[in-house]
Amino acid sequence: MKEVIDFLKKCGIFFLATVEDKSPRVRPFGAINEYNGKLYLMTSNTKDVYKQLVKNNQVEICSSTPDSWLRLSGSVKFDDSRDAKKAMLDSNPGLRSMYSEDDDKMVVFYLENATGKIFSFVKPME
Repeated sequence: MKEVIDFLKKCGIFFLATVEDKSPRVRPFGAINEYNGKLYLMTSNTKDVYKQLVKNNQVEICSSTPDSWLRLSGSVKFDDSRDAKKAMLDSNPGLRSMYSEDDDKMVVFYLENATGKIFSFVKPME
């Protein structure tokens, strides 16, 4: 997981795909955190992405650098703990202007059973 987290940090922005009814929905994310050895993300429970994750917890993440790209799939598992929220905000302090570990809208989640691979744009596929 460290390689994936390092790659996502290098990219800065990545795209999270969810499902709404039978249609895909993709949006940019940037905040990540490694907590308890897992990749954590966050959103607000007021956003459509949260509602989509509650209905269907299957997601895919895609991101790229000029020479490589990542595809990561998994199931979302919500973590209501204050410690997980605090760790996310400590790792992404710019979000403190919008969220607090004690507010009622911040939601953190991690990927469970994640599988993924980093591919090269410049080398032949193995």
